[in-house]
Amino acid sequence: MRFVDEAEILVRSGKGGAGCVSFRREKYIPKGGPDGGDGGKGGDVIFRAREKLLSLYDFRHKRVYEAENGRPGQGRMCYGRAGQDMVVDVPAGTLIYRLEEDGEETLIADLVNDGQEVVLVTGGRGGKGNTHFKSSTMRAPRFAQPGEPAQEMRIRLELKFLADVGLLGLPNAGKSTFISKISAARPKVAPYPFTTLNPNLGVVVGDDGRRMVVADIPGLIQGAHAGQGLGHTFLKHVERSRFLVHILSAEDLFLEDPWAGFELINEELGKYKTALRTKKQLLVINKIDLMGDDELAVLKQAARDAGKDVFFISALHGQGVDALLSAMWREMETLEG
Repeated sequence: MRFVDEAEILVRSGKGGAGCVSFRREKYIPKGGPDGGDGGKGGDVIFRAREKLLSLYDFRHKRVYEAENGRPGQGRMCYGRAGQDMVVDVPAGTLIYRLEEDGEETLIADLVNDGQEVVLVTGGRGGKGNTHFKSSTMRAPRFAQPGEPAQEMRIRLELKFLADVGLLGLPNAGKSTFISKISAARPKVAPYPFTTLNPNLGVVVGDDGRRMVVADIPGLIQGAHAGQGLGHTFLKHVERSRFLVHILSAEDLFLEDPWAGFELINEELGKYKTALRTKKQLLVINKIDLMGDDELAVLKQAARDAGKDVFFISALHGQGVDALLSAMWREMETLEG
């Protein structure tokens, strides 16, 4: 399934059913009086968050979502049936914006938690039958109310992944390999840049049953905030992560400045949104299996001299992965207070 994280659709509630004009007609009761029933209420359009959904792909194929109209009232005081609500499931983390005629948009809902619901448009009220209008001066009203019209709204859906941890880094840093080692996620892994074109979610389950959701964000490059490479399409998903694991491949190290790769991505985060630059990060050097022992020892000493707490791992061979995972659990405990 192709990943889609934005869509524009139209939602429309159901119309209210019309009230009925009817008179009681029975043998030996020539003037039974009005007995028209009320029309049924139109259905609402309700959006509901679901954790199991990971994409807005279906909304690219269906652009209009309509609830059922209410049925008209009938004689003998029979009320019309209410229209069924239209319940639309979206991924947890979906923001819903109302699109105005002038091109502006207003945020009307942020569906974060599984099962969270919001009514976007309310069905029209059913019209009253003619029985409601009889009086001492009007014994036989020959009119009833029409049902209220439907409401409609054009909306834009935007998905921002909800994750405890966001894996961040340059293309081919080994993020997909790392998430496949610590969770049941099985993303595509290959030794070339931009293997990951869609965010991947993995769930890490601790010995005590705790869960940690990890998002593998596709690799970012210089100019990502302006749309270069995979661009800001995926920067939005970093916002929802509680903290970041920033992975740099040993292949991308510069001898004169080993930490330049980290700073490149951090600059892009800051240019996209200033607050992202201050989000907690665990710094990781991956693919240490490609380095000699002496070269690795020099790099570790450089980290100490620079006052940086860096984890050195080989996601492919599992070296150092347990220590990093333990640090991630500790950070979760700190955030949960």
